[in-house]
Amino acid sequence: MNASISFLEGTYNLIHIPLDIYSALLQPILQILLPHGASPDLAEGVDDFGPESRHRFLNISITPVECSVVCHSSLTKDVFEPALRRLPTNVTSKVTVSKDTYLVLSVINAGMDAGSRVSELTSPLAMANIPIFFITTYYSDFILVPSKDRESVFQALLARNFEFSEDGTAYVSTGPPTNGKHTNGNPPSTPPPSTVAELQVRTFTLLRKRKVMPYIVEGLALVQCAGREESHYVDYTHRPAFNRNITGNGFKSSWLDGIDTRLYTSLIAVLAMQPRFLSFTLAQEDPPSLLMDKTLIHFFGDSLNGDIEVNLVPVVLDLVNLPLEATGIVSGVAGKLVVEMDQMGLDIGRELVYLSTARAGTVILSGDTASKALEVLQDHLTQDE
Repeated sequence: MNASISFLEGTYNLIHIPLDIYSALLQPILQILLPHGASPDLAEGVDDFGPESRHRFLNISITPVECSVVCHSSLTKDVFEPALRRLPTNVTSKVTVSKDTYLVLSVINAGMDAGSRVSELTSPLAMANIPIFFITTYYSDFILVPSKDRESVFQALLARNFEFSEDGTAYVSTGPPTNGKHTNGNPPSTPPPSTVAELQVRTFTLLRKRKVMPYIVEGLALVQCAGREESHYVDYTHRPAFNRNITGNGFKSSWLDGIDTRLYTSLIAVLAMQPRFLSFTLAQEDPPSLLMDKTLIHFFGDSLNGDIEVNLVPVVLDLVNLPLEATGIVSGVAGKLVVEMDQMGLDIGRELVYLSTARAGTVILSGDTASKALEVLQDHLTQDE
């Protein structure tokens, strides 16, 4: 089935914050979440409520491994870098800000189950030695790719029977993948794998060498929800005013006039308490999306949509010993799980959720299925070389 993929505007940084210094960076985390009035880079193409009206893309994730932030490069420059300069060196030395910037690919799927999306979207890039990060949200999937690899991404997807639109920003899958390889004049230092099976072997060999062992946090259950359709951008033109940019008291309308304040107030309260697990994503075309510790639901009241009865369990891989440039992790891990659990009679394709953060990979499945997935991964990671 077809999947439409488009590049979001702008470049982004990936920021790793260890949990033990999370509180020292809470202020800039909240500052990028809330209205910023940032540089002109963020103002391009937004509506007439001003440059602070909405994010094109933002992800803030707190996992058992780290706090990870994906934000526009101008926010890194205007918010995070000044905050880091104000902190002691022994704190800032623990924080990693990606030297290279990333592009964000937005995926609009047309009926593919979750497992198929992960495999079809990530394997062409992994086979081309392009490092990626994958974020599943309530409505969409997002893939981060290095900005310097933009042309390689085009070529890799073209070689796997993807087509892109005339403006060069969107792709549409038109058929099953082929075994083509991309060439961009600069072949990777390590030859890319020739098959998906070889890719998976390489992935697990790397994880074993770096002593990565997946685990489940006892008692941690997650839920995936979304803000209401209007929660990120409420139309308040019904208010008495001289025009749609002026409020009834004569002051210019702001970003705060156009959001669900219950949702954002609840989110700030949760971020302030450093939750065990929270991944919050804002994207220009979608309502806010949350993947979070189920015990946090009561903070949000009726401001969320989603099935809060299901128990999702995260299988966590601590990737702190791997470089950001490591390739094939998402495709290798998710692909192996889908195949082997299908052989066990467990179809996880419909429910699999994958979250990449700066230093961790998290596979999210329901209850007992997550336990089986953990066993599969542990078996492969404890095998002799």
